[in-house]
This record gives sequence, structure tokens and C-alpha cells, in this order.
Amino acid sequence: MQFPAITRFTGLLLAATMAFCFAPMSAPTARAASEIKIVVNNQAITSVDIARRVAFLKLQRTGGNLGQKAREQLVEEALKYQESARIRALVSDAQVEAAFERFAKSNKLSTKQLTQVLNQAGVTPKHFKNFVRIQMSWPRVIQAATGNSGSMSTQDLVSKMLERGDDKPSTTEYILQQVIFVVPASKRSKSTLNARKREADQLRGRYQGCDNAAAQITGLRDVTLRQLGRIMQPQLPPDWKPLIEKTKAGKATSTRITDRGVEFIVVCSAKTVTDDKAAELVFRAENEGSGDSEEAKKFLADLRKRAVIANR
Repeated sequence: MQFPAITRFTGLLLAATMAFCFAPMSAPTARAASEIKIVVNNQAITSVDIARRVAFLKLQRTGGNLGQKAREQLVEEALKYQESARIRALVSDAQVEAAFERFAKSNKLSTKQLTQVLNQAGVTPKHFKNFVRIQMSWPRVIQAATGNSGSMSTQDLVSKMLERGDDKPSTTEYILQQVIFVVPASKRSKSTLNARKREADQLRGRYQGCDNAAAQITGLRDVTLRQLGRIMQPQLPPDWKPLIEKTKAGKATSTRITDRGVEFIVVCSAKTVTDDKAAELVFRAENEGSGDSEEAKKFLADLRKRAVIANR
């Protein structure tokens, strides 16, 4: 995957890889101790952070005062990260890793080779992935602030991806069932919730797949079965997403106490898909480019005005 801010970086990695492959191995040079150079709302930006961003800018063959540009970018990214975290819009580690893999593939590299290039250049994978996380999360913030979820059709989104040379991204398609042991608000005591949780855990332990679900809950008191149907990975609700992703097909997630009672999700099936709908969902989840609008620039400027930024 390519991000607008690193378009020039794409295509340079192959040359960097060749340089890495033919460079003689040498002992690591001594590094200066990390010093705090900027504080953005109590978030520290160190001399090491700045050095890694300068190295990243060099990989992109950026001109001008790289030290100043690095400092400016890192301040903006600190503001974006803080706001993304505040409204819980940060993308997951899994989404960042998937983007890292696609970026490597688009540059005809393995993830191991990309890691080597980034380390050799002084950028490090961690610094690059932090950059990717903010690039992917920030448009979510802008959409939340402006209410603009995007007006492009599925066909337009897929065409845009193919025009820029990307393969259709894949995602996981789940077929899910939800089992709810209902606990009315009027009976929501700790003892009642614990008792219902024991019941739910017992059912979960003997659950035999989605085909016989209705029969398995027959006779159980106040238990609801919901057929959630086809749900793509980017559509999974955040509170269930980690549990569903680590659950094998035919198995149930662990139980959770919710405002409805005690629940678990059954993963009837899980498969990788690359159709247009999957591409649209992944594309919208990553929201490439939508963070560069005038609205986004104004929103960032407002964040900067309210921020406490100290240079040292």
C-alpha cells in the first residue's frame, strides 16, 4: 500500500535494498544519548525520534532543512496521534502490520527485506509503523469531526486503487452468530450476572456449531440467538474484534458481560476474500488521502492552537 506522504519513497526502496545487500558489514556506530527536544501536551519527542525522521526524509530524497522538517512533522503527528487516541480512532496493530506487508509487496520486497532496509537507513520499522498508524488513523478523526464518510462508490474506490497500481486488498469474511443470556436492568446484580455467566460458559463449552444452534438453546431461559450473517473484518465492532480474530471457525469467543447481559460470538466460518466489497471496506478503513483536505488542515491548526508545545 502507498500513502500520499510517502509516494516518493515507493520505488526508492529497491535501490536502498541493493545498497544494503552490497554494503560491507560494519560495527554499529556509537549513538548519542537520547534527549527530549520537544514536548507536545506532555508527549516527548526525543533527539532519536528526530534523527529517525531525518533518515526517513533522506530515503524519500526530501530537500531543504531536514532537521526542521522532521521536527515539524513529528509535532503534527503527535497532535494527530493524541486526538486519534482521544476519540478511540487509532487503527489496530493488525491493520498496521497488514499495511506494512502490502507496502513491502508493492516495492517487490519481503517484510524481512523491508525491515532490513529501514534498519540500515536508520529509520527502523517501529518508527515507520508509527508513521503508518497515524497516516491511517487521522482520516478517521476528520470523518468523525466533519461527518463526511466519503461519497465514492465501490466501483470508484476499486478503480482508484487499481489506477495507482495497488492490488485489491484482501480481508477476512466472517459468518457470525451472537448468543445473549439476557439480564434485565432491574435484575442486574453481581450475583445474577455471575450466575448467567456460568450458564453462558457451560453452553459455550458444549456448543456444536452454527447449524444446530437453535436446538442447542432450546429450553434455556431468556437466551437470544441472533444470526449476524456476513461481516467483513473492518466492520467488526471494536469491543469484539480482538476476540473474534483469535477464534477459529466453528468455535466461540469467550463470554463478555455487556449492557444486555452475558454474550458470546460464534464464528461459523472465516475465509479470506478479495472481492470489490472487501476492497471497498479495507480502503475506507484506511481512508487514504482524506486527511489532506482543507477541513483537515483547519482541524489540525485548531489542535495546534490549543496545544502546549515546548521546544528545548
